[in-house]
Amino acid sequence: MVAAVGIFINGITAWLFASGRKADLNIRGANLHMAADAAVSAGVVIAGLVILLTGWTWLDAATSLVISAVIIWGTWGLLRDSMAMSMSAVPPHIDPGAVRSYLEKCVGVAQVHDLHVWPMSTTEVALTCHMVIPAGQPGDAYLIDVAHRLREDFGIHHATMQVETDSNSPCALAPDHVV
Repeated sequence: MVAAVGIFINGITAWLFASGRKADLNIRGANLHMAADAAVSAGVVIAGLVILLTGWTWLDAATSLVISAVIIWGTWGLLRDSMAMSMSAVPPHIDPGAVRSYLEKCVGVAQVHDLHVWPMSTTEVALTCHMVIPAGQPGDAYLIDVAHRLREDFGIHHATMQVETDSNSPCALAPDHVV
């Protein structure tokens, strides 16, 4: 009876977390945890009923193994994404090539280099880059607009852009890479 109540409570809780699981790694983890608890409770109820009716006590161990395999398979992506985040990898929903292309097409930009995109948390992404603008610093309104477009179009919440006027500066001559 307790396991049957667990199916209901954990199932409802998992359902409540389901809507935010794509946007936040923490919510995805909570959703998977609650769904796994509901699955464990369901396994206990089903195995208990079958054992009660048939006497097949081996079913308890088999059910545990199946539930463990389902949990491992279901959480593998969570492990992969949390490892990528801890290594400051470019978040999977951001295409650094598209970000670079957008920045290079901004008015007055001759070159973009030292572009770095990384997760600051499970919901916020940061960017730093050097933008070569030969005409000079275009002003705060320009940079605010670029930062706004990065947020709206790419989901980048914190953008720091260094403006350079000389494409032959030591920074501009360094090998370019995206991290």
